[in-house]
Amino acid sequence: MTYSLFDLPWWGVLLATLALTHITIVSVTVFLHRHQAHRALSLHPAISHFFRFWLWLTTGMVTREWVAIHRKHHVKCDQAEDPHSPRIFGIRRVLWSGAELYRREADNEETIERHGQGTPDDWLERHLYAGHPAWGIALMLLADLALFGPIGLTVWAVQMLWIPLFAAGVVNGIGHYWGYRSYATADASRNILPWGLLIGGEELHNNHHACSSSARLSSRWWELDIGWAYIQLFRGLRLAEVHRVAPRLGFNPGKTRCDQETVQALVTHRFEVLAKFASAVKGAVKAEIRDLRRRAALGAEGRIALAAARHWLVRDAGDLPSRELAALDRALDSSPLLRTIQSLREGLTSLWNRSTESTEQLAAQMEDWCRAAEASGIGELREFSLRLRGYV
Repeated sequence: MTYSLFDLPWWGVLLATLALTHITIVSVTVFLHRHQAHRALSLHPAISHFFRFWLWLTTGMVTREWVAIHRKHHVKCDQAEDPHSPRIFGIRRVLWSGAELYRREADNEETIERHGQGTPDDWLERHLYAGHPAWGIALMLLADLALFGPIGLTVWAVQMLWIPLFAAGVVNGIGHYWGYRSYATADASRNILPWGLLIGGEELHNNHHACSSSARLSSRWWELDIGWAYIQLFRGLRLAEVHRVAPRLGFNPGKTRCDQETVQALVTHRFEVLAKFASAVKGAVKAEIRDLRRRAALGAEGRIALAAARHWLVRDAGDLPSRELAALDRALDSSPLLRTIQSLREGLTSLWNRSTESTEQLAAQMEDWCRAAEASGIGELREFSLRLRGYV
């Protein structure tokens, strides 16, 4: 005798559970994240309200609170006021207790007031979704029990754990701790995987921090953002309108001098260009530090200096722990090659901060930088300089 609407085998229940959690992931990445928090796209009122209703059922999250906390994360990223940075709280706490950090920040009225503007504020939001978030979770439990029988309790538990574990824990934790970086952003963001299937594209976290207002999180041809695929589907059905996607860095092999196009490319794609600079010289930096260790110029600090140098190339050295910063300074003092790379890196980053300069002046300064890189005697810098001139 069955006590459920559907009498499914175990694998049927598993597929149904994955489908239900997947709808929640799509709701978070498309509605909460890209639409509400960053305004990268607009959604038709019908699908927008469906997402609100579904999130009320499966998470109990209040749109205004989620948006405010996420916007504050971008404003204070990896700083002391970041609501959920593993650099501040530690990876274990963010990974396993990310939901607790979320709830703590949700009680901060200043955060909600300052960063939660522009979110839904209709009768349903005030009196149902935000007014009684637990009702939706209870309704979901009853629905799962009616659909699947006693096993529905397990289905419901998985639904309740999915977002706290994968969104609050994995993205906010591992996404600032482990993975690859396509862009040398000032924060510690990482791309966890190039295939954004499990968390709807949120795995491409470094890409998102490089251009937070982009509706598309993938930036390389081999990266997959399933959230973007859904947005494209909604566009085809006239349920969504995309406002912005991150521009692509182009290359013209025929360009041999820096010009206005080069300046625009450098300013627009500064995080990507800096990441390419780091990638170009990392081999030379690694070899030089190892040579310093062999010549006993660094001693026991060599390994620390190597780790610090990797951090310094893709980010700034200012937030390094004092021990690593001291080891890096000693390596720089011991090597003209490292000092040259440091000087050229600082010169490159200063180019896009000169807001008072004209485009013609910046193009001339970029050309001077390229000549200095080519005259450095470092082959990797010469190759990077020649390619920099061709960026468009």
